[in-house]
Amino acid sequence: MATPEPLDVRLRDQDALDEIEMTSNLMIAASETPGPLSQQMVDEILGVRPQRGCA
Repeated sequence: MATPEPLDVRLRDQDALDEIEMTSNLMIAASETPGPLSQQMVDEILGVRPQRGCA
C-alpha cells in the first residue's frame, strides 16, 4: 500500500478553513438544539458582537 502524500501547507487557505470551522460549529449547535437557533445564538457561535448604538 502506498504511503499517503504529506499535506502541502502552502495550499492552505486560512479564510476557507475559518469558514469551514464556523459552519461546522453552527451545524453542531443546530443538531444539539431542539428548535431553531436564535439570532443571538448564531451571533455568539460566529463571534459577532453588536455595534454600539445599534438596537
